Parts: sequence; structure tokens; C-alpha cells
Amino acid sequence: MNRQVLISADDFGLSVEVNEAIEQAHRQGILSTANLMIAGAAAEDAIQRAKRLPNLKVGLHLVVIEGPSVLPYSEIPLIVNSNNLFPSDQLRMGIDYFFKKPIQHQLRKEIRAQIQTFIDTGLVLDHIDVHKHMHLHPSVGKMLIEISKEFGVRNIRVPHEPVKTLMAIDNTTYKENIGNLLVQYWTSILKYQLRRANMRYLDWCFGLSWCGHMKFDKISKLLHNLPKGRSEIFFHPSISHSGLYQNLMPDYEPTKELEALCHPDFPKILKENNITPITWDNVH
Repeated sequence: MNRQVLISADDFGLSVEVNEAIEQAHRQGILSTANLMIAGAAAEDAIQRAKRLPNLKVGLHLVVIEGPSVLPYSEIPLIVNSNNLFPSDQLRMGIDYFFKKPIQHQLRKEIRAQIQTFIDTGLVLDHIDVHKHMHLHPSVGKMLIEISKEFGVRNIRVPHEPVKTLMAIDNTTYKENIGNLLVQYWTSILKYQLRRANMRYLDWCFGLSWCGHMKFDKISKLLHNLPKGRSEIFFHPSISHSGLYQNLMPDYEPTKELEALCHPDFPKILKENNITPITWDNVH
């Protein structure tokens, strides 16, 4: 199988600085796809930019942890606080999402509301991925698949980052990649769920281990070692490391990620390595 790659950016709608970076990376760089936080502080700005960029594919960056909800606290008080924000405690939320039926009911309402709100923008819903990849939780994955099918959405990101590729680039051992190996166990469950539901996903996904640090030197090495099949490489660009990014992700290097997306050698390296850029439209 030939090597193909989808280049995307998360957190579209988080802030105007992020939105500006995504527009720049699409107009001047290699970015084809953006993932919209529909309840983000700058979501309306992101929507208007997307409507001015007809070739930019836009998916839903579903938020069910550490971020804003669409529905108000009064409708989903078991899963958000009075400021309509999901908590950050992944372990506690994972337990609650698995065992507590009232919480599952409210989570279903919020997932459905986020998808409907996206559709109401008039944008074409290209795919769905999930903030912090919370859909690796089997209960969340099951809900997402069921509700996505109701809306006719079949394209879902699976964050399967191949350990052997990372080891070749970073010169690390299996022992140093225990966390990545555990994640692969959960991705296998999600892939099984998606196959049973006749949903589509890509073979590989890069951006987890180097999250916030997808600088061009790393990307260049990755492209030279990209496995066969269809891969997604996702970024977190911004024109400045300030505001929400500084508060939420102080160690990220979003301006370096923007530089990588707009690097003049990026398309050249793709061509030299016979890697074809794709979007979800190429997945059948």
C-alpha cells in the first residue's frame, strides 16, 4: 500500500490566535483539515473563517473533558460545573462515564447537541475526533459511534500511533514506550467498535507523543519513516503562545507548530518520499 497523509489541526475555535494560525497554515502551508471546538470561545470566528475557505475540511473536535459544553449547566449538571465546563480529572470521569447511568444520559445529550450545533452552522461535517481522545473510553466510544450514525457521520479519528515508528525516530526502547503500548490496547477496542458499525478510520495517527512540540525537525524525520497506509498528523498551531494556550498548555510550542505547517520544505519532502496528501474524501 502507498503512503498517504492527512494534515490536520486541533482546537479550531479555542481562540482567535489559534484560528488565525489555522487560516495561515491552510492558505500558506500544507494544512487541509481543521477540527472545530463548537463551544469554544472563538467558535463563531472559526466558523466565519471556514466559510471563507472552501477547500478547508472541517470536522467536529468533540469536547467531553477539560473544556466547554454546548448545553448549559441546568441541563447537564452531573458532567459540567456552573460555568459549563467539563472537569479535567480523567480517571474520575472515566469511572463515572462507565458506571453511572444518569451521567451517561447527560453525556449522550451533550454529544448529540455538539453534533447538531455543528450541523446548524451550515458547514459540511467532514469527520469527528475527540478532545484528549476521550473516545478511547469504551463507553464514550460506543455513544459517539451510535450518535454519529444517527447524523450520517462515518469518519472517526483513531489515535493509533505506532510505537515502532516512534522508536526509530526517538531512539527509544519498548520499556520507554509503555504508555504508548497501553494506548494501543484501547485503540484496538475502538477499531473493533468502528468496524462493527461500518465506520471509517485511518491506519495511523501522529501527534500524541510529541503533542505541542510538532516542530519541523521532528516532522521531517517522521515523514522519512512514515509507515505504509493512511496516516493523520495533527498539530496545535497558534500565532502566539498567550491567552488560553498559555493558561491551559504552558509547555506547548504552538508558534513552532505553525512554522512547521508553513515550512517550504514540507511539500518537497512529501514528494521525495512518494507520500500523497489526502483528506477524508479519499477514504472509502
